[in-house]
Amino acid sequence: LTITPTSDSATLVGSLLGSGISVISSSFNGASGSAGLFSGAGDAIGINSGIILTNGQASLAVGPNNDSDAGQDNSFAGSTTLDALIPGYSTNDATILDIVFTSDTGNLFFNFVFASEEYNEWVGSAYNDVFGFFLDGTDIALLPNGSPVSINNVNLDANPSYYVNNSGVASPADIQYDGFTTVLTAQALGLSAGQHTISLQIADAGDYVLDSAIFLQGGSFGGDDPNPVPEPSTLLLVGAGLLGLFRFRRKA
Repeated sequence: LTITPTSDSATLVGSLLGSGISVISSSFNGASGSAGLFSGAGDAIGINSGIILTNGQASLAVGPNNDSDAGQDNSFAGSTTLDALIPGYSTNDATILDIVFTSDTGNLFFNFVFASEEYNEWVGSAYNDVFGFFLDGTDIALLPNGSPVSINNVNLDANPSYYVNNSGVASPADIQYDGFTTVLTAQALGLSAGQHTISLQIADAGDYVLDSAIFLQGGSFGGDDPNPVPEPSTLLLVGAGLLGLFRFRRKA
């Protein structure tokens, strides 16, 4: 895995963009080093190259998985949009990539993997690292059953077919995160004509430490299905929300 940090939205979107989508504008808001380009990850996570958005430092994604508590406190602002997903909590260290686009086909697709250092020990805990993909202001980060892709509902016990354990296994994947999802496809069908906005966001909540990341497949953000990968088919399928517990040794 190779990471090239960048905060340039045009560079990030250029790597993500596929066919059938025209980008009108883009913007990035996040701490220095929290996002970048990645390559060489295919053997580890099933997506070889693309962009990475984190709530810490993108460079910490590089394996081996030799630190169970990898994370970076960026002392950066959170996101009120993500706060609304987890009432009672405040987010920190938000990284946000906004894209204004039109679709030639009326559809939108892209592939992603969610990964986190919060796995496995903080499943079911009270503090929430959170991520969401907001299409025209509405979070479309839902599994077919209407629940979010998160630490609490995609793990060793819940929806395990979509989870890869990378902690305490004989041959861990060569990335730093202790667990991650299989490759998932975000899709929205039947978009109205004209411009649309998608906001890709990830943040810490409850503290500033233990990193989480979204890997988005390069060239898959398009108007036609980029896979197809063998994941559930639904009108809107994406990932959102995760949970982690503040430990006595963690410093906010």
